Amino acid sequence: MSQAFQLCILRLSAIGDVCHAVAMVTRIRQHRPDIKITWIIGKIEHQLLQGMLGVEFIVYDKKAGKKAKQEVRQALAGRTFDAMFVMQVALRANLLSTVVKAKRRIGFDWERSKEGHWLFTNERIEAQKYAHVLEGFMGFADKLGIPKDTDPRWDMPLDKTDWEWAKKQTAALGKYAVISPAASKAERNWTVHGYTAVAQNLIEKGYKVVLCGGPGPVDFEISVKILQTPDIIALNLVGQTSLKQMLAVLADAALVLAPDTGPAHMATTMGTPVVGLYAHSNFRRTGPYLSQELVASVYDVQIKSQKGKEWGYLPWGIRAKGKDLMTYLLVLTVLKKVDRALSELDTE
Repeated sequence: MSQAFQLCILRLSAIGDVCHAVAMVTRIRQHRPDIKITWIIGKIEHQLLQGMLGVEFIVYDKKAGKKAKQEVRQALAGRTFDAMFVMQVALRANLLSTVVKAKRRIGFDWERSKEGHWLFTNERIEAQKYAHVLEGFMGFADKLGIPKDTDPRWDMPLDKTDWEWAKKQTAALGKYAVISPAASKAERNWTVHGYTAVAQNLIEKGYKVVLCGGPGPVDFEISVKILQTPDIIALNLVGQTSLKQMLAVLADAALVLAPDTGPAHMATTMGTPVVGLYAHSNFRRTGPYLSQELVASVYDVQIKSQKGKEWGYLPWGIRAKGKDLMTYLLVLTVLKKVDRALSELDTE
């Protein structure tokens, strides 16, 4: 009897990128359940995916420094994989990949091989023009000859307790929308005025508004400012949920409003419409994958102003610079996207 094909995936972070990777893993598992998958993942990201069927996780805690790399080495001692997906170009991830023994070390194409990424691989995925991050990740599955799906699917591991917790919190609300206002960098966040204006508009449309976010200082600071406007937030869950609990809350929302941050992609995995707010990065590459038409963005204008060329004539993925770019995103522009999202729900 032949031994099962052993695949190692290295993708440590971040939450959004890990969500994109789940779509690729789901595709592999559905078409090739015989492939044994081991995923080296960041500690925080593992909190979201822990319990995912058919996947063995090796957790890397970057805060542990050199000890973290040694722990991965020990966990994989004596093992050789048939293939490894080196799905992160950051130098730390590239160096970590050296503890994994694999016959095929598959990395990104030349254009995306930054920080010496190509030195740590012996094969590359096909180059893709104007590819979303999720589509780029699918290139790894293509390399193994995995059949393609028409649309991506996500096998997100939510426990019964997570669903029960979320429903208990939101049971009295009826229809609700979620605002997840904070990205990891404050410059990516929209204005407090903008968030409160949208919240008031949602209330007028018959929706309660739930505030979601992590426990970090950026999340806390902007949520406090939003809450200063009375009677617009029905439920404040900022810093009050696990990642899985937040995922369950996002899953039952009518829509999610968020800047370039993890919860936008978490909501996408559950099929919830996302009104994404963008200025610094090209939403065509990093925006919520199933809600591209709902994105409100000033990226195109800002990048042309800074570089003198439209985005299609610039390197793919180039970012616009500036701490106040999100202030150029008008409330009216966002409200039009919210209206479109809700009207599409009404027609379903």
